[in-house]
Amino acid sequence: MTTGKIQYAQECGTFILKLIGDVRLTLCTTLDKRLEMILNQPTIEAIIIDLSETDAIDSTSLGLLARLSIQAKKQLGIVPTILSPDDDINRTLFGMGLDQIFTIVSESKTSNCSLIFYDLPSDEDYSDQEMMEKVITAHKVLMSMNENNRQEFGELVYRLEQDRITTSPTP
Repeated sequence: MTTGKIQYAQECGTFILKLIGDVRLTLCTTLDKRLEMILNQPTIEAIIIDLSETDAIDSTSLGLLARLSIQAKKQLGIVPTILSPDDDINRTLFGMGLDQIFTIVSESKTSNCSLIFYDLPSDEDYSDQEMMEKVITAHKVLMSMNENNRQEFGELVYRLEQDRITTSPTP
């Protein structure tokens, strides 16, 4: 499996995020910051999440993408598209209910365009506390989507929140 990385491109009001390789927790803060930047651009008319080169994606990353979709609908009035040709990843997307908040397509109907993609930096400069907050937030978004996700991630969120309480500095 290829180490994960995230690239982005933007052209003519369309913002594309390309998730490559094994996309895991280690990329969550970088992804979250880029998602915030996307949502603060009123000129964005379409958002595409390209998973065509994704080997695996964890629930934290999916939760962050879910938050992007929910916020894009509220703030920009658009429903993002996920491009995912992988059957296993698609089962995960549908199983978590992401088809309710994204348009999911398994084949690209676009021509080979010559977009220039830029790499997002890694999360090396973020604290464990910041990463934990992103994980909790991402999983709460997934839990809010359906009962299956609530059951799947409830214990994880509870434990992380307890961890956060016990590791927080005292005043």
